[in-house]
Amino acid sequence: MGAILSVASKAYSHYYPTIHFASKPALLKVRKHDGSNEVEEVSIKALLETKCPSLWSEFRPLWWLFNGHLQTIYCVMGDFSKNDLMWYHRVFLRLTDGGTLGVDFAPADLSKVKKDAPIIVVQHGLTGGSYEPYVRAILSRACAPVEEGGLGYRAAVINFRGCAGVPITSPLLYSAGHTDDTRQALMYIAQEYPDAPLLGLGFSLGANVLTRYLGEEGTLSRVHSAIMLGCPWDLRQNNHGLLNSFSGKHIYSKGMGGNLLRLVKRHLKSLIKDPDHQVAKAAFETLKLNNPTLEKFDDTFTRIAGGPSPHFPFPDADAYYVWGSSHNMVGKITVPFLAINAADDPVVRHVPMDGGGNGLVVMELTKGGGHLGWFQAGPGYVDRWTTKPVLEWLKLMGQDYVRDPTQKGLRIYVDEDGFFREEGRKEDLGYKVIEGGGLIDGNGGEDGMLQGL
Repeated sequence: MGAILSVASKAYSHYYPTIHFASKPALLKVRKHDGSNEVEEVSIKALLETKCPSLWSEFRPLWWLFNGHLQTIYCVMGDFSKNDLMWYHRVFLRLTDGGTLGVDFAPADLSKVKKDAPIIVVQHGLTGGSYEPYVRAILSRACAPVEEGGLGYRAAVINFRGCAGVPITSPLLYSAGHTDDTRQALMYIAQEYPDAPLLGLGFSLGANVLTRYLGEEGTLSRVHSAIMLGCPWDLRQNNHGLLNSFSGKHIYSKGMGGNLLRLVKRHLKSLIKDPDHQVAKAAFETLKLNNPTLEKFDDTFTRIAGGPSPHFPFPDADAYYVWGSSHNMVGKITVPFLAINAADDPVVRHVPMDGGGNGLVVMELTKGGGHLGWFQAGPGYVDRWTTKPVLEWLKLMGQDYVRDPTQKGLRIYVDEDGFFREEGRKEDLGYKVIEGGGLIDGNGGEDGMLQGL
């Protein structure tokens, strides 16, 4: 991947971010004027300078959240119950392996948005969901009508198996490296809205999954652009960074491990339905853990239950981390791609800044912000610095950028059992819509789970 930048919490002489472009930034086709059919080619660097000026703006943290630890802790412990309220329309998908995904659409009244409006496809963090405050901070604005100051877009949050009220219906969880659930959810979204551009938005673990998907799919990607916040990149190196500090091991790593352990306990009945299955055996071993670190949980459970064969099971957590990392995927990405990390993130301490030499990839490192924080003073409330540049990027990619019309993924067909599948896909992948879902209150979170991770 090239040089790796080690980052740590410290004071900075200024608050401007570092932004890296390739030596030859890609040329993108864009509309000359709003609503115009005239197209011109402009470098991604020049486009962002004119259309996304907030990327170059200072991030000045709230005085009482002056370092990455405080920013991250506030992300987990802060009260966001009255901010950025969201309601969703949930659709349940049954996959060919028996698993279930929950796709939450906003606005909840699907008829309020045009069928060809851009769709923000969201992948949430480690054990989160569509209710996460960092998700709502962006979608509450992006999905608001244009006449109310919003973008008028649709959003589709892909909730991982077992997260945000989605049941586990097969002996399989999810992981930072397994992309097939994302692939199948995107099949459904693209089939329902074939004329809508799909704009990827990933947070933390979800950013890692979405980045890997883009690298794996290449020109077959159904996502036409992507922006990532707090991506963990090199899982092995960042895990070792966590374990090498007291706060990293005993606060952050154990916080994430504890959330995952609670997730397993919540869905234990489904995971051990067949007691002889390797996932059931791993679940029984996981129940013996007491206050595990993320690595200990992954070594006991994720390396076995985080995806299907042939990749899973892995011999240990390190092998899973090496396989599941995304830093070695950015060079293969074929769509406009922007990643934002914070230099004082106590969870992601190593950020690759060279972008794999890919002209479509832009890497940004802010001086502060913690993990998925970026809290600054807003007009009467705590705001996030990232909201404005993300909205500017989404507007650019949804309204100005002219995507390649041939980049639509493999053709979808329906098999004899009613599953939607892709032609030419070797993997046994497919989905069908099942009963359930409907109106979802996206503001409450899940009992016993720490938000913001």
